[in-house]
Amino acid sequence: MRIMSDWRLSAAFRMLGSGRDSRFMSFVGFLSISGLALAVAVLVTVLSVINGFERELLQRVLAVLPQGGLYAQEPDFDWQKLRREVLLHPKVEGASPSAEAAGLALHAEQLVGVQVRGIDIELESSVTDLPTFFSAEGMAELETTKFGVAIGSELAASLKATKGDFVTLVLPNVTYSLAGPSMATRRLKVVTIFQVGADLDRNLMLLRIQDLAKLKRQTHVDSLTLRFVDLFEAPKILYQLSLSSSQNVYGVSWMRQNGNLYDAIQTQKATMFLLLLVLVAVAAFNLVSNLTMVVEDSQSEIAIIKTMGASYGDMLLIFLAHGIMVCMVGLSFGLLVGIAVTSSLSAIYSIFTNTLGLDPMSEYFIRYLPTDIRADDIGMIGLLSLIICSFATIYPALKAASAEPAEILSRER
Repeated sequence: MRIMSDWRLSAAFRMLGSGRDSRFMSFVGFLSISGLALAVAVLVTVLSVINGFERELLQRVLAVLPQGGLYAQEPDFDWQKLRREVLLHPKVEGASPSAEAAGLALHAEQLVGVQVRGIDIELESSVTDLPTFFSAEGMAELETTKFGVAIGSELAASLKATKGDFVTLVLPNVTYSLAGPSMATRRLKVVTIFQVGADLDRNLMLLRIQDLAKLKRQTHVDSLTLRFVDLFEAPKILYQLSLSSSQNVYGVSWMRQNGNLYDAIQTQKATMFLLLLVLVAVAAFNLVSNLTMVVEDSQSEIAIIKTMGASYGDMLLIFLAHGIMVCMVGLSFGLLVGIAVTSSLSAIYSIFTNTLGLDPMSEYFIRYLPTDIRADDIGMIGLLSLIICSFATIYPALKAASAEPAEILSRER
């Protein structure tokens, strides 16, 4: 059985470069293999880019935003008591008080809309990774400076502000006095500038929670922000906590703000995978014409092999093996090219944008082109492509196995 297997594989391998018009056949075979390789390479590259966006959303954007929060519905909100309660839940990793506001920042005649977060400097690291984007000096200054503020790098550029400057923050908290209505306004000292590399750099300002509470003229915090063991369980856990809490609170998870974006990335990945897999299928079935030409060009060899005693099954296996070998060449080349292009795509994109002065990512939540090559995706692409290619070789193999030696030899005379 081993000898039979060896000669059949050897015959299949020798046909890769054989044929009466080998130059033409090689050219046709090259085009077929190149089409398959190109389709596979595009599939690898596109999926890796989509994976990169997913990774950046989870590891960069969601890492610096609270995964969820319990918001007070009454002014007598005791966040310390609530924090002790929620930390008893086995799937809650951390909890920290928070305050939020939307406002306008003004500096050097530049006016920018901003999102303001008041944080507890000591506890913030238990719910987000924001402190990792600060220097130790910057965190210390933010903690000790009354009405000090940390701003994103792009916001600082928009405001033309640097460390040590004072920016004016205006909040839409209207109060009435004898002089008339007035909004909460305060000059804040820029104590540090952070860069997350995401959309937060454009509009986020961070203050001490007690300073923001004063600006909002509040005596209580807005919410208790949380971090979970599994962020995808955030809605369920928040619902459980809001029901079991001794205080009147409601839960809001990260999915309300960024869930649609995450779902869109997953949907786009599935859609692009199916569409590009169709492209792989088209390229694979283009091999049918090439393999059919190989069968037609190898009629004499088929007749001789059958005359020597090869069975229907032997011929079927020879041409199936030949077709799979051709597919493996295109598939392997496509995977290698796709991985190579993807590995250097971020650098190519940076060179391209810097040279032309373009910023195609300006409207996205990150400012660069991320890639993430995943072994499971590469394996899935390789397996499905090989299955499709195997189906594409069945027709030519059946045609070769069904050939009659007597009929072939009579035509050759």
